[in-house]
Amino acid sequence: MVRRSEAEFLLRRAKGFLDTAKHLMEKGVYDLAAFNLEQALQLMLKYKLLLEVGDYPRTHSLRRLFRVLAEVTGDQAIERFFKDNIDVIGNLESAYIAARYLPVEFEEEEVKHMLQLVEKFAKFLEEGGE
Repeated sequence: MVRRSEAEFLLRRAKGFLDTAKHLMEKGVYDLAAFNLEQALQLMLKYKLLLEVGDYPRTHSLRRLFRVLAEVTGDQAIERFFKDNIDVIGNLESAYIAARYLPVEFEEEEVKHMLQLVEKFAKFLEEGGE
């Protein structure tokens, strides 16, 4: 059974992380912007999985979440999105750890690519990925 209220919460929270990331980018705080973008994408993926199968893996791995989503939906567009953006997805995964624990800084251009990817996936959800 789809837990609609939980799914809606995940999507609202994802949008909040995305908005926060944009604000941090404007301030030049790229490491925390990258972290927030990772959180936004992670929650969007979990949102979509919750709608599709009523649950999602308890993982922070974007790669795993994409693979599971592509597998359970059989959606080739998701599989292509994942493969076409694997480098940026990898940077986002790194941001989850690095921004919290390591003295790693992201370049503005890297974070712009991350933002573009997250916004592209958000648009996919809005245009029929729901």
